[in-house]
Amino acid sequence: MISPSNSIPFVKATACGNDFLLIHLQEIEREIPPASMAEFTRKICDRHNGVGADGVEWISPHPTADVEIRLINADGSDAEISGNGTRCVAASICESQHKDRISIMTGAGLKTCVLVGRNEFEYEFEAEMGDAVVEAEISIASTDGEVYGVPVSMGNPHFVVFMPRFTGDWRTRASAIQRSAVFTHGVNVEMVVCDGLHDIQVKFFERGVGETLSSGTGSCAAAVAAVSSGRTQFPVRVHADGGIQTVTRDGTIFLRGPARLLCHGNFFLG
Repeated sequence: MISPSNSIPFVKATACGNDFLLIHLQEIEREIPPASMAEFTRKICDRHNGVGADGVEWISPHPTADVEIRLINADGSDAEISGNGTRCVAASICESQHKDRISIMTGAGLKTCVLVGRNEFEYEFEAEMGDAVVEAEISIASTDGEVYGVPVSMGNPHFVVFMPRFTGDWRTRASAIQRSAVFTHGVNVEMVVCDGLHDIQVKFFERGVGETLSSGTGSCAAAVAAVSSGRTQFPVRVHADGGIQTVTRDGTIFLRGPARLLCHGNFFLG
């Protein structure tokens, strides 16, 4: 019989197919010291020998926010923020504390998620994502040739590439962009097809993960780049393989989308 002291409790949640494991640090600090968090994240996120996820949101108390989170990607690398991961944390707090306005301190600053709808274990939030820094279009030399795109910061780095249609080699192209020496801290790549004044289709290739079904900050970056270049207007509906999110701007960027709690569990150590 494996005792509870030999296991790590977690919640698994997903936001448009972008899935995360939520772990409260104060509950397991003796089992997982800070120096071991990256290694443990790689282990538990393994989709064959672990639980499987795009990353772990490590949750801690915070003196002024509801919680503070540290995001570690599936490969063990740190990331400043995930918009979808932040919503997943908000959903967990809604379930446990019955709050409808949740403040979360991230590596990219304080984010506030407001509950706008609920259907059992699926929660709909509008999250205040801060402002976006959109740079002029640049060209980079990659192993796949010269690529034009728009650098955008949402507190984490993005490179938005507009294309007339998705090609079968888009993953190879996105991976080649990520390897460019231009991006000294890595980059999240969004491949974007504009479908009209308020709709875009996006493929995501993220730091430390690879292809994901969705991305919160990536949706914001793609939408803001599309509006800034005159291709679309707010509100922008971002269509991804995992679902639809809506990006608006009212002095700051707002992201609306779902987060679903999937299960509670224990990951056995050993």
